[in-house]
Amino acid sequence: MTYYMVERAILVIGSGLFVGVLGILIRYAGMMHLIAGYDPDRVTDEEGLANFIGVYTFLIAALTVCVGILELWEPTAGSAWYWLVFVIAVFAIAVRMIRGARRYESSSEHNQTN
Repeated sequence: MTYYMVERAILVIGSGLFVGVLGILIRYAGMMHLIAGYDPDRVTDEEGLANFIGVYTFLIAALTVCVGILELWEPTAGSAWYWLVFVIAVFAIAVRMIRGARRYESSSEHNQTN
């Protein structure tokens, strides 16, 4: 195990912990402004949206920490298969978050008439 591998693992694990903190702030502290594209005028259920986004943010954080741990694990040294899995999983989760968040919004036609 090289210094570079440890440094990279610490950076990835730290990034995962940071994303986890964002999930906590969204889900438990109600910091909805941390959600990209959040429009309080369109959201019908802020608590539901905070829970939904918070859970998926925790999932991304957990995946990120797992990748950091795999960076340190000798049998995976020199392999990049888990990075490919990570990128595909994060993309799929992001699509799910975007599509799923729509259920907590009112329709744009409704907002235009009010």
